[in-house]
Amino acid sequence: MFFNDRREAGELLAARLEIYRGRDPLILAVPRGGVAVAGPIQEAIGGDLDLIITRKIGAPHQRELAIGATSGDGFVMLNDELISRIGVFPDYVKKAAAREQAEIARRLKLYRGDRPLPRVEGRLVILVDDGVATGFTLLAALRSLREQKPAELALAVPVGPPETLNRLKNEVSALVYLEAPVDFAAVGQFYRSFDQVSDSEVIAILQKAWTGEE
Repeated sequence: MFFNDRREAGELLAARLEIYRGRDPLILAVPRGGVAVAGPIQEAIGGDLDLIITRKIGAPHQRELAIGATSGDGFVMLNDELISRIGVFPDYVKKAAAREQAEIARRLKLYRGDRPLPRVEGRLVILVDDGVATGFTLLAALRSLREQKPAELALAVPVGPPETLNRLKNEVSALVYLEAPVDFAAVGQFYRSFDQVSDSEVIAILQKAWTGEE
């Protein structure tokens, strides 16, 4: 399956998420692409739309190699085996995590302003992204959310490799996806249009969900 764009992917996911209509779900989107997928989901099933941001903690001198991930609430998930193998000092991890948490705070301020953070405890929470590859930062997001004690936690993504989806399935009450191709290489290969979502688009989608105004 090819999705024309993120909105179409969101509309197709919304049809699979109809069982949650009327249950006041908290839909948490991963910016920026996940917000464009989550917008039509919130329009279709109702509830609240907001953001969750997790960022990987890169190894020294090799920032693309993730030794961990962190969320804005201070949750940190580490790959202890990798950290031990490459000899990363605890002080580096602490400082790197703090840098990423500061960047998360900056982005949340940009997108949300001073709006209070949504309540997670006791709610049905649906985490949404535009796709998943390794799943490392999504895993950190899910575990961060679980610590906040939602009543149910679901993950909705249009596409991802089978092995990643199987791993994430163990972290949630429900996993909803459209495609799990064995020849997966990258999320973008399954979209005809996969242009980067701009900050202004993210803000516009959120404002529409919060106010009902275009």
